[in-house]
Amino acid sequence: MAQWSAFPYAGDYVFDAASVRQNWSRLHAGDAEPLPQDAGVLQAWVLFHNGEFRKAVELGLTLGGAGLTVANKAACVYATHLEKQEAARHALYLEVARRAQAQAKKDPENVNALYWQAYALSRYSQGISVAKALAQGLGSQVKEALENVIKRQPRHADAHIALGAFHAEIIDKVGSLIGGMTYGARKDTGLQLLQEALKLNFSSALGMVEYANAMLMLEGDAVLRDATRLYQQAAAATPMDAAERLDVEMARVHQPN
Repeated sequence: MAQWSAFPYAGDYVFDAASVRQNWSRLHAGDAEPLPQDAGVLQAWVLFHNGEFRKAVELGLTLGGAGLTVANKAACVYATHLEKQEAARHALYLEVARRAQAQAKKDPENVNALYWQAYALSRYSQGISVAKALAQGLGSQVKEALENVIKRQPRHADAHIALGAFHAEIIDKVGSLIGGMTYGARKDTGLQLLQEALKLNFSSALGMVEYANAMLMLEGDAVLRDATRLYQQAAAATPMDAAERLDVEMARVHQPN
């Protein structure tokens, strides 16, 4: 594994197994991941919530099973927020997509295997350009996987966020007519998914940012004031762990002028 950038707020989060277990419902309000019974998997989550993403990946990979979910989430959070090299970021997303696809085949009931496959492919698609990704058929894979996650776990807030953002980005890139006819992307559906995500996990800075982004893509300057308010709320949110901290910092940097 190549050199990884360190979490820039090291020491701000000092979870242990007991505190992760105690705060599990709040920490995993977004992904609806079940509390692990295996002590090793729980320890991998401790590393994740403290911002030790590389260690979380390494431990999760050695454990297999539910440990792969920790590894996949840690790799994606790291790639999204901390990896500076585009090629390395793309490679991480593709690794997660392949790993999660294999995990989903082995464990079809694991909705987060399906979710992290979709998330990784979605982020990879954004990196290579949505147009190129659509030409490769990645859009349909992402949409189908996220719809399946929500069907199996209706309270999966993060899947609602990702699918809502998918609808918005498709329409933004190819227009509502082609987006609807070819990819089933719809403005109202995208916004409704993002609204539902915030009902499921009202403290999600990521949900607020993606909702604001979607509003601006779909409705333009007419909703700038509402979108700005969402960015401000996200930037003012109180993060509970390292991953949430990175979402909040992202909101602070990307607020519109």
